[in-house]
Amino acid sequence: METLKATFFLFVFVPLVNPAPPLQQESLQFYEYDTDVSMGSLTQQDYEMQSKDKRKDGTNISIDTSLMLQSDDSQLDAAPTKDTNLPTCLLCVCLSGSVYCEEIDIEAVPPLPKETAYLYARFNKIKRIAASDFADITTLRRIDFSGNRIEEIEDGAFSKLLLLEELSLAENRLVKLPVLPPKLTTFNANQNRIKSRGIKANAFKKLTNLAYLYLGHNALESVPLNLPESLRILHLQYNNITTITDDTFCKSNNTRYIRTRMDEIRMEGNPIVLAKHVNAFSCLRMLPVGTYY
Repeated sequence: METLKATFFLFVFVPLVNPAPPLQQESLQFYEYDTDVSMGSLTQQDYEMQSKDKRKDGTNISIDTSLMLQSDDSQLDAAPTKDTNLPTCLLCVCLSGSVYCEEIDIEAVPPLPKETAYLYARFNKIKRIAASDFADITTLRRIDFSGNRIEEIEDGAFSKLLLLEELSLAENRLVKLPVLPPKLTTFNANQNRIKSRGIKANAFKKLTNLAYLYLGHNALESVPLNLPESLRILHLQYNNITTITDDTFCKSNNTRYIRTRMDEIRMEGNPIVLAKHVNAFSCLRMLPVGTYY
């Protein structure tokens, strides 16, 4: 009896479903902050033009620590801010406590959610900071305005920011410094047009937490007065400094005085021969970087 062989085909019908759209990451533009060297909980950044910082033999000098900012990786996974309906949050990226408004060509400081702690507004076209810009945002701890066109900062613009620790005004067009908030630890005003008369005599005296001060590539004729004891890094390279005194960094009436916290002073690119002012460095653990002959 002939055996009949049958072949059965099983067809499984799977309903077609529109695949989920890909995550549109282009709307969330997070920037790498050129982290070069870490120090404690701070991350060093370099906003300076490296082409300017060269030795006479043509080799680059050591990496410039032109700004110290804390790493903010935890903010990237945070939930959206409560004020997502704010017009600013339609233009910028608002995460819990952080607002990212970088490279979007804004010309003024935008309205911020009231809980904002970190504002990144680099590389825009902001020309002026008004006293009203931060009047109701007392929670700010870090502001970065690097790479704008800021020429004027109204009196009292930062007066209510009692929690502000880090402020960058690098690569702008400032000719004078504003009054700075008292708890500042890091201040960056590299690559502006600041002259010595644009810095008040006691501008830094009461900033007892200030550790990192960056004033390189400006037009200073002298070292700022009354630098706080808390200072660790001072950058004054490529200014017009021609002289310093025995009291600039030290205390001429106290030969036993030592600046124990000062780790680095950069003064290269200034028209001053540091060897003519050896008594000015007697309290320092390391000599400033600069010309000695």
